[in-house]
Amino acid sequence: MRLDKFLKVSRIIKRRTVANDACDGGRVSVNGRTVKASYDVKPGDEIKILFGEKPLNIRVLNVKENVKKDEARELYEIV
Repeated sequence: MRLDKFLKVSRIIKRRTVANDACDGGRVSVNGRTVKASYDVKPGDEIKILFGEKPLNIRVLNVKENVKKDEARELYEIV
């Protein structure tokens, strides 16, 4: 699954276009490397997102195309 879509499906970022802009702006890195929105997310990847000055570090636990709001939190864990 593409990184921008994962960020939207997991509800870390509300809109896919905002997730795409964050990736293009260099504010998202996976496993220590800055990546584009087209990066293929896999379970076990560690994603770091910079929200202003506050970083958010997460580990991908599962990748699903569609999840309910209550189940979105099960796709990742905060590191």
